This record gives sequence, C-alpha cells and structure tokens, in this order.
Amino acid sequence: MSRPFDGKLALVTGASRGLGRAMARRLGAQGAEVIALARTTGALEELDDEIRAAGGPQATLVPADITDDPALERLGLAIHERWGRLDILVNCAAHAPPLSPVEHGGKKDLERTFAVNALGVQRLVRCMDPLMRAAPQAVAVFPADRVNAGKFHSVYEASKAAAEVFARAWAAETAQANIAVLRPAPPAMDTALRARFRPGEIRDALPPVDEAAAGIVDAIQAALEG
Repeated sequence: MSRPFDGKLALVTGASRGLGRAMARRLGAQGAEVIALARTTGALEELDDEIRAAGGPQATLVPADITDDPALERLGLAIHERWGRLDILVNCAAHAPPLSPVEHGGKKDLERTFAVNALGVQRLVRCMDPLMRAAPQAVAVFPADRVNAGKFHSVYEASKAAAEVFARAWAAETAQANIAVLRPAPPAMDTALRARFRPGEIRDALPPVDEAAAGIVDAIQAALEG
C-alpha cells in the first residue's frame, strides 16, 4: 500500500528530540527517506530504530551542528551526488539560552543563540535552495515560536524573529518557483526547550509534540499535492 511520502527525500534538523524528532519519525513512517541532522549520535540512532519499527525506510544520520558551515556544504554536495534533489526541508534546530533581563544577556549566549536559531536558517537556505529547485515540487518548513516570549526571553525571541525574516524573505523570493515555504506557529508543547525556560511547569498539562507534528506533516502533504 502506498504511503503519502513514498519516494520523497526529507532533511530534518534538530531531529534528536522535540518537534524535530516527531517530524522525522512521522515523515519516515509515512514513507519519506529521512536525512536526520542533530548533534547527538545516540539519539539519532534511536530515531532510526523508531522509523524502521514503524515500517519506514532506513534514515540517513548526520551527526553535525547546524552552525558548522563546512558540514552543511558537504551535506548539500552529498545529497546532490546521491539524489540530485531535496523534496522536503524541516528546520527544527533551536537553542534555548538562559533567561535573563536584556541588560544581562551575555555575549556567548547571544552569539550561540543567533548562530543556531537565526543564521541556521540562512545557512540551510544557501546550501539547500539549489537542491529544492531541482525537485518537481518542494516544501520547506520553518516553525515559528510565539509562546516562548516576553520578559527575560529577549535573546531567544530576537533570534527567532530574525529567523522569521529570513524565512519570510525566501518565501517571497521563491513565490514563482516550485518551493512552498511554510511557517507554522505550534502551540505550547511538552518539549525540552520549553522545560528549560519553565522548569517548574506541570508538563502533563501540555499537549504532546506529536499533535503539532501531525498537523505540520498534513500541511506538507497538501503543499506537495497542490
């Protein structure tokens, strides 16, 4: 029986946990050949086991940091040489800096947060745009975060705002191309990132991350078919 993403190639960043892991698992279970990128090798191997247990194809595991320009360039070249195109890009890589007043934001935290959350989007676009243009129809997903915001979140919120600018501009620049750029804004979810911001929160009251992943995967399918 055919599945919605049979024959599709999907790159998912931040795939070791949270929304990225849920997206990679769901896409793989529905037939996509997943390229899973994250820093933690063990978590990526567990993800591959979960995808195959759900009947999906073996994933390609890329233990790398999204801030590593040469690694992303090598990945882009490897995708070009092996597949010649990229059908789906899902960027869930995110860094949660310590909460602090604006005047106390440290340089190291600021640089790391922007490197992952904002510049990571531009790096991915630079490396993957040609591969996505080579697909008959492609979809890129850059989830926004509208719930982890407000006082003491300035470093994180500013980095996510910059990421939205990159994603929104690229969407406009590819409006006449074969690339659909989705910018969903999931609700508060039970993720490690949120737990770092709100360690005392009762997490059982939060919706599971799989619910948000299911909605985004449905949107990807609709964009590919539309």
